Amino acid sequence: MKELIRIQQKLVPELIHNMQKRYRILQKINLMQPIGRRSLAQQMETTERILRGEVEFLKEQGLIETEFVGMRVTDAGLQILHYLNDVIREIDGLKELEARVEKLLGIPEVIIVSGDSGQDPLVKREMGYAAGRVIRERFAGGVLAVTGGTTVATVAEMIPANQSGYAIEVLPARGGVGENVEVQANTIAALFAAKMGGTYRMLHIPDTLTEEAYQFFLEDSSTKEYLQSLQRAHMLVHGIGQAITMAKRRGGSKELIDLLKRKGAKGEALGYYFDEAGRVVHAMHSIGLRMNDLPNVQLIVAVAGGADKAEALLAVARGSRQDVLITDEACAEATLRYVAKNKSGA
Repeated sequence: MKELIRIQQKLVPELIHNMQKRYRILQKINLMQPIGRRSLAQQMETTERILRGEVEFLKEQGLIETEFVGMRVTDAGLQILHYLNDVIREIDGLKELEARVEKLLGIPEVIIVSGDSGQDPLVKREMGYAAGRVIRERFAGGVLAVTGGTTVATVAEMIPANQSGYAIEVLPARGGVGENVEVQANTIAALFAAKMGGTYRMLHIPDTLTEEAYQFFLEDSSTKEYLQSLQRAHMLVHGIGQAITMAKRRGGSKELIDLLKRKGAKGEALGYYFDEAGRVVHAMHSIGLRMNDLPNVQLIVAVAGGADKAEALLAVARGSRQDVLITDEACAEATLRYVAKNKSGA
């Protein structure tokens, strides 16, 4: 495919250009549907007059349909998007970037979307859509464990609503009471279940517990039963956070913040704080999946983006198993630059 694209770029560059342009229009509509032409023109940074011809072409081809509330991508349009996904990523150089990040982090599969989700909310939606595709294609029923956070909430929002035909139970991977309700693992689990036609259970336990409270909940029979179900998870979907940011968001004490800074904590996942080398420098007392449970999970999917997440991603990837990483171009390039800079001693 790579060689064919190279030949096409030399012989018929206008074909490649038009394909990219129409793919991106379809992609934007899919991420924001229903969307009007004016809003789409703003997203594409063009005018309605210029966009009108392309929209009419896509409509004539049966790839989009227009409603009173705006445009939507048809099933035929979705098939085109899925078919061209790898082709466009090859043209944009993302396939090569994915291979470099896979080698650097030791992650079997990395999927990269264009842009910086830290600057453009639409890029986070594209990451969510990419993660949703992975879940739909690889999860064949059973227990799906999900964490809280804005990124995983976006995955739940963007995963296509479709009855899978499998028995699905969605479980919060850890307690989260105390966070904004929209990004609590309980809320996200409910949304996943609704989209996928499954059931869910809630974990009404705070994210951060004292030692005494932690031991109390561990001895509770309902907690034990919940953890047994959670430890049978077939897939885990989780986000990655910056260590100090996450500690502050959870209301961590000044002593904890100072400890994390002193120990060089860079990234956080599942309540564990990792330094640059991937060592666990602090673990929260929280009910949910623990590091020693992860070998039993069939597929672990991490979703994290934004240039400012590079150090956090590096720390978590070095310290824990990840099977699939969905990230963005900015985070991938920032991670590569950070490692290259440290190697050179600059």
